This record gives sequence, C-alpha cells and structure tokens, in this order.
Amino acid sequence: MEMIIDFPGGSRVDAHFGPFTVATDQLPDVSAPTPFALFLASIGTCAGVYVHEFCRLRGISTEGLRIVEHTHSDANGMVERIGLEIQLPADFPEKYRESVMRAAELCTVKKHLERPPAIEVTTRAVVAELARSL
Repeated sequence: MEMIIDFPGGSRVDAHFGPFTVATDQLPDVSAPTPFALFLASIGTCAGVYVHEFCRLRGISTEGLRIVEHTHSDANGMVERIGLEIQLPADFPEKYRESVMRAAELCTVKKHLERPPAIEVTTRAVVAELARSL
C-alpha cells in the first residue's frame, strides 16, 4: 500500500491512500486527532472489527457492547501497556465470553506490534513540476 503524506497548512499532516484522507494535527491548535491518538485508536478499532465480525457470524447483537481502551505509560510518557476491556451487555451469551476475547486478540495491528516491521526512512529530490502536481 502506498500513502502520500502532505502538509496542508498550520501543523496539519495528512495521509492520503485510495479514496481516503486521514487528517492529523498537533498542539496547540488541534483540528484533527494527533498521529499518536490515531495509532492508539487503530488498536481498539482493529479489535472491534474482529469482535463485530465474531458477533455478526453468530447472530449476536452488538447493541450495548463496547471496547474501552486504557493506556499505561512510564515516567517518560512511553506507553508500556495497552488494555482493551470488552464490555458486554448483560444478555451476551455466557458461552461466548472467552471466545469474543480471543477474537479481539486476532487484531492485525496487535500482531504487528508484537512483531514490529522495520521502518526505513530515505530522501529523494523530486523534479519541481512533479512536486507541484502532488
């Protein structure tokens, strides 16, 4: 997958891929989530995709079901632990409580954090006409 990252003004940094644009911003004038907030949201929403599909396949309503994400940081502000609590409605079938937790653990974002990819940063000069068209 290729993403184009650009700088539309202020402290905004946006990512474009396929038909989507993901806007991010930084303090002090935040008009969109910070990149780090989106990173954290990707963990909970990814788990949510698996929980949703688990329920859909079994005909279980997701009404009243939600995931609460908690982060725990060290003294330097680095996240040491991320907790996902699946809050189930009272009528959620008891026999699926452990299984829905295992479904959430299938999240691909979680799996990538457990075995992170190498990140390589390079530079390349771009011809002026090409740069203006981006």
